[in-house]
This record gives sequence, structure tokens and C-alpha cells, in this order.
Amino acid sequence: MAQKIKLSTIAESLGLSTATISLALRDSPLVAIDTREKIKEQARALGYIYNRRAASLRTSRSGIIGVVVHDIMNPFYGEILKAIESELDRSRHTFILSNHYDSVEKQRTFIETLLQLGGDGVIMSPAIGTPVEDARLAEQNGMPAILVARSMEGVDLPTYRGDDSYGISLATNHLIGLGHRVIAMIGGTDQTSTGRDRYQGYVNALRKAGIEVDPNLRIPGPRSKQGGFEAAVNFLSLPQKPTAAVCWNDLVAIGLMNGIARAGFVPGQDISVTGYDDLEEASIATPALTTVSNGQAEVGRLAARALLDRLAGSHEPDGLHLIKPEMRIRQSTGIYKPRA
Repeated sequence: MAQKIKLSTIAESLGLSTATISLALRDSPLVAIDTREKIKEQARALGYIYNRRAASLRTSRSGIIGVVVHDIMNPFYGEILKAIESELDRSRHTFILSNHYDSVEKQRTFIETLLQLGGDGVIMSPAIGTPVEDARLAEQNGMPAILVARSMEGVDLPTYRGDDSYGISLATNHLIGLGHRVIAMIGGTDQTSTGRDRYQGYVNALRKAGIEVDPNLRIPGPRSKQGGFEAAVNFLSLPQKPTAAVCWNDLVAIGLMNGIARAGFVPGQDISVTGYDDLEEASIATPALTTVSNGQAEVGRLAARALLDRLAGSHEPDGLHLIKPEMRIRQSTGIYKPRA
């Protein structure tokens, strides 16, 4: 069996101390940049692998952050994760990822495993039905926790997400401004703070404009393109004949537009559709999707920064931190035309 490469091996090959080698491999500013790069190059050439477990015994830190979200296949979470990763890279932290798919048990198992591994902290978008004690599990065992995308009642952990009520009101007001009065809302669930807030924003905008809120115009449930596509049948069959739809997210909106087009209508001309999140796909959809930018990159960056600050000894205020959404007007919405 080949002998394991040690710090002393690198030190001897370069005529430096093991302390200097250790500092350089941890990007310490106490070692000149040129020397750091030389040491790293030699470490790679010798096949040295950083022993994170041994380092954690010395520093009481593993350098590992856990991130648990609903579904990585949703590009919304992908953008949050990209921002988290970028911020953690700056401090040489690594994250391990879990999808809980709204399984409280799966989420709890991940957090317990992370605690067993000596994780430094966790960033989580809580699963539907997460008990308060589960959300506090990490903190009570000395591992800081930050929430993203979803809030929880009775939990004072720092929480970063978009202002969903305000964001949906922007989309609804945009449609009202175009003359639409029969506006459906497609997707979402009252089981999450996001779902409740987005529906409330829709309701508030209608009431402020003097438009009666008809619960029959709400089609809850869809959160994917397939779900939006399938919802088109119900949407087009509604007796009130809505001329516009506010969708839970961009995926639902794009699926709905495909379903509408399949039925012979032209999205953006015959029926207006808005999305939510401003994913990359929104601007290249056909037609280009009018949507709301929900600041998910900023959510990820701020959440990661808050966690790192806690690990460094500072303390981000607990409670809810909202990112203000912005409207992105494109071709999927147009002036009101009565549905035939």
C-alpha cells in the first residue's frame, strides 16, 4: 500500500516548515501569495489530500455546511444553491446537499447525520409540516441554522426569502392595469408560507382594485411545468372564462402556456400569463414570459453570509429578512380581450 503523503513530506521537499505548509494550504494571508501557490502546486504534484477530519479535531470545525431543500430539480433552488456555493467557496467551506421532497422524516435524518459528521451549520428550506422542535434541532446541538425560501411560525431563526405577497401583487396589478378583471391564480399550496403569502398578495391586489375575489378562480396544487400543462384544461373550462392567470412560478406558467397553445389559444394575445421567479428559461420561452424576479441569488448569498458570520462569532438578527421582488414585463401579457 502506498505511503500516505503528509504535510512533513511537502515541507521537506520544499525546505519549509510544516507550519508554513499548513498555513498556505488554508490560504492564510500570513504566507505570501507566490509561496502559497508554490506549496499548493507541490502538494498536487505529490498527491497530497487535505485531511478534513484531522483538521476538525484541531479546530473543532469540519468546514462542512449542510443544505437541505425541497427539490434541486426546480431551477429556483438551483439558483439559490449556486449563490450559497459561491459564498461558501470564499471561506473554503464545502456543502453537502439533501433533497427532502417535503418528507419531514428525510429532512430530520439529514440533520441528525450532519450533526454526527460534525457539520458546522445548516441552511434549510423546511419541509411541509416541519415541527418547531425539528427546526431547532441543529441549534440546540450547537450547529447554527438558517432558513431560506420558506418561513416557519414559532421559529426565530434567521430566515431569508423574497417578499412573496408583494411580488404576486406586482403581477396581479400588472394584469389589472392591462384591463383584466377575471384573473385566475394557478398553483401553490396553503401548507407553506410561500403559498399562503402569494395567494394573499393576489387577493389583496384584487380587493384594492375593487374586484371581487372568487375562490373558484384559484386552481391550487401545480408547482411544475407538467402541473401547469395539466391545469390548462381546468383553467379553460372555468365558467367565469378568465382572460389572465397569475401563476405560482415560472414552471407552472410555461406549462400553462403550452396547454393554452395546445388548445388553440395564443398566450400573450388571447390569454395573458404571468410567472414568478424569473428563471433563465422565462426570457427564452415562447412567448417570453412576464414574471417577477424574486431575488433567489440574493437569498442564497445572504443566507450563506449570515451563517458564516455566526461561525465567526457575529450574530445576524433572528427573524424574517425579505428581499423585495421586481417585475419583468415581456410578451406573455397583453391588453384585455374578451375570451370567445
